[in-house]
Amino acid sequence: MTAQGQVDYDSLHTLVDFHLKQGSDGLVIMGTTGEAATLSLTEQHAALKQVCQQVAGRIPVLVGNGAMSTAEAVEKTRFFADLPIDGYLTVTPFYNKPTQKGMLAHFQAVAAATDKAIFLYNVPGRTGVDLKAETVAELAKVPNIVGIKEATGSLARLAELQALCPADFLLFSGDDASFAEFMLQGGHGVISVTANVAPAAMAAICRAAAQGDAATAKVLDSRLQALHRDLFIESNPIPTKWALLQMGLIQSDFLRLPLTQLEPIYQSTIEQALQQAGIEKQE
Repeated sequence: MTAQGQVDYDSLHTLVDFHLKQGSDGLVIMGTTGEAATLSLTEQHAALKQVCQQVAGRIPVLVGNGAMSTAEAVEKTRFFADLPIDGYLTVTPFYNKPTQKGMLAHFQAVAAATDKAIFLYNVPGRTGVDLKAETVAELAKVPNIVGIKEATGSLARLAELQALCPADFLLFSGDDASFAEFMLQGGHGVISVTANVAPAAMAAICRAAAQGDAATAKVLDSRLQALHRDLFIESNPIPTKWALLQMGLIQSDFLRLPLTQLEPIYQSTIEQALQQAGIEKQE
């Protein structure tokens, strides 16, 4: 955002370029815990269009299409259909706490609205509902539901999903603090908050973990543990935007209400986490 609260397309371009150079394997645009909730659909479409043009097929682009209502999620899915995206990240409906049967029907309806890939997103700490492994296994039978971002932070849940889902169903962590071990135990990747500010380091951990190099993955991850923790010292993306401002990657850390800028008392904590991770201002 600009200091006046408008979408800052120059900074968005800078961020995308940063990820392309730093080795990110894909981008999630308008993710649920970003700022999509305070943008209109028209603003979301315009930002996504710029990202797709800039990426130009070099890495996959997913877009968040979740909603409390199935009809709204289907509408959002269709609204982005004209853009050259690779798929959608679809969070469980939030606040209204649907049953497992309701979530099964919800995701089936969203998947039927597109021929593009669907990643499920389970984040009970945000939504108030937990998509159980048995339900995920049933959804994995839908041809274009290809994976899940599992953000419970539970390695036992990973084992359940591995036991119930097909081997080619993609299991991505949504919990930065535990993602390295998640991958070492057979998970396929991570959709990350920390990667917004440390993409090269996160990519290196992913490569080591995917190759089964536990020693390297754990050493690299230990340097980021403070960042994994402290980027949630206030609600995401508040600390992340402040960090990106310090790194010189965005021009303002303005957030639209009800989110507000990082409280000064937490700034030194984020500074220390950035230093521990070896993150410096980008030139």
